[in-house]
Amino acid sequence: MKQTTIKHILGITTLVLTALLSGCGGSPTPKASAAITAKPAPAQATEETKMNVIINGKTFTAVLEANASARAFAERLPLSVNMTELNGNEKYYRLPERLPPNDSRPKEIHTGDLMLYGGDCVVLFYKDFSTSYSYTRLGRIENPSGLAEALGPDDIPITFEK
Repeated sequence: MKQTTIKHILGITTLVLTALLSGCGGSPTPKASAAITAKPAPAQATEETKMNVIINGKTFTAVLEANASARAFAERLPLSVNMTELNGNEKYYRLPERLPPNDSRPKEIHTGDLMLYGGDCVVLFYKDFSTSYSYTRLGRIENPSGLAEALGPDDIPITFEK
């Protein structure tokens, strides 16, 4: 009788746990999904929020984000660095000092995105792709047309300036 009671209790417990856990894996409602993928309207760019990105004599204008990371990056300008090629879609440079990170998972990277990875790595992307990594957005190139060609396939010197 004791063995039957234990089996009965285990059966009920399994049934209750199954019922409780089945609600955890559901997909979000369309309204929640739209909130996750919606992009905020871009803020009006001013001269204080813009910088030049100079690559092989070609100047691209970038708009800085309104966050502590981008402000800390802007305080270090002008900055001339040799950026390293990675994965055929990005160039990166490790800063000597960390910036204040505010990481999020963007899911999609776009050509011209300027991001901070790990608090000390500035990354300039020149191709669109999906990602599961976390970054802090520093800014974006306003018109990234010709960016990939200017960057080329190798490591390259780049200057960031106000």
